Amino acid sequence: MTELSISAYRELLRTSLPQAADANTTEIHTNTLFTAPRHRRALEPDVTVVRGGRGVGKTVWFTTLLSDDLRDLAADEYRLPSLRRIQPLRGFGAERDIDTYPNRNVLAQLLADEVRLKDIWKAVALRAFDHPDIVALPNWKKRIDWVTENEEESERALQKADREATEEGVTKLFLFDALDRLHEDRRSADRLTGSILQFALDLRLETRNLRAKVFIREDMLDSSDKNFPDSSKLESNAVDLTWTQVDLYGLLFQHLGNGEGDTSRDFRSSTGDWREKPDRYVPPDNLTADEKVQREVFARLAGDYMGRNHRRGRTYPWLPNHLADGRGQTSPRSFLVALRTATENTLNNYADHHHPLHWDAIREGVQQASQTRVYEVQEDLPWVAEAISPLSGLQVPIEREEVLHQWSEAELSTTLRNMVEDPTDDAQTRTGPRYPNDHTKLLDELVALGIMTRRLNGKLDLPDVFRLAFDIGRKGGVPRVRT
Repeated sequence: MTELSISAYRELLRTSLPQAADANTTEIHTNTLFTAPRHRRALEPDVTVVRGGRGVGKTVWFTTLLSDDLRDLAADEYRLPSLRRIQPLRGFGAERDIDTYPNRNVLAQLLADEVRLKDIWKAVALRAFDHPDIVALPNWKKRIDWVTENEEESERALQKADREATEEGVTKLFLFDALDRLHEDRRSADRLTGSILQFALDLRLETRNLRAKVFIREDMLDSSDKNFPDSSKLESNAVDLTWTQVDLYGLLFQHLGNGEGDTSRDFRSSTGDWREKPDRYVPPDNLTADEKVQREVFARLAGDYMGRNHRRGRTYPWLPNHLADGRGQTSPRSFLVALRTATENTLNNYADHHHPLHWDAIREGVQQASQTRVYEVQEDLPWVAEAISPLSGLQVPIEREEVLHQWSEAELSTTLRNMVEDPTDDAQTRTGPRYPNDHTKLLDELVALGIMTRRLNGKLDLPDVFRLAFDIGRKGGVPRVRT
């Protein structure tokens, strides 16, 4: 067994952690794809809705199902043979693919033309099945008009595709991702999302071997237009993408053991019996599932404590705990951002430290991850930033009455009403709160989103992953971000 030096561990972290933790800008490779045990059901063809927040892996699994190599890997490691019998088809995604599905600009024009929304996705399906009448038409407007005008023929074409799939022994699976890119106006995006969900449900209820899988944020699923029969069945067929502490460290070690060069080889040698496959090294089960083993390995990187002794807490639980939202969920994106920042800061500012990662550099990594997470919230849900901003400079835990007072002083209801009602406001591109005029219900909504939490004594709190970047203090807590 070869134990790495401090400098070798730092080099391993620097070269193995992804430069960008965004799946849209980072290529997904077979050697670093981590098959978290709790995500197995999300890949099953019959599961229609895969629900999760920013950075939890929706696009990773969307891309995996589209890729033959990644899909075979997942089928093998999850022992899910049904993945070998699917024919993946793009329904919608972030990638520009105008021949396969209409992009955001085209969808905006289609809405302006008042087409039947459910016919958009039928046209996408018939285009995927190479229906000659659809293929011959020059644009999506004409294709959708054809579907509307030839409803019986459209249904026969879908029935034929289903029959052929059954004869071939495959499931033709339409995949939908990046639904926040459907339309700049959130109300329009909600309508389009509802039409996708209706299309997906119809396939599941009315065909044997045609299916759709929709990767979607929780808030978009909640606000989507589900005014169609049996929409409640979508909830019973939904899976949440969640990450435990053990999963997050398993992901880290997967990256470290599949890096390039001697340091990654030595890491594998020092952490157990890794299985070598043609395109990746698979970590031993205890490194991805045994908390005790993970603690010992991470202690080599960061020591046991977040300071000189136990009073500052233990490193292993400290990092995911301080990156968790109010529902206890930590996204792998935040986790990797924090670790990469901690590595860079240690190299720049704590080079003579006796462990590869310095505890203060880890705190700075959490600060950076907090800033990134708040940027994402501001993009997805601008009203949340407007609600939390009046609390800047205060300290949590905070009395409920103090929050309501600050909101009243800031005239928050007026601001939120304008965001919801003003059609010229850029904030209209995202959803607003359900009850902008009712501050009590507004608190409930922030708690449901995981932005705030309630303590047993009734006081309100903010998880560090949001608190830091919003410049809200906590006695003895991680320092706030100072720009």
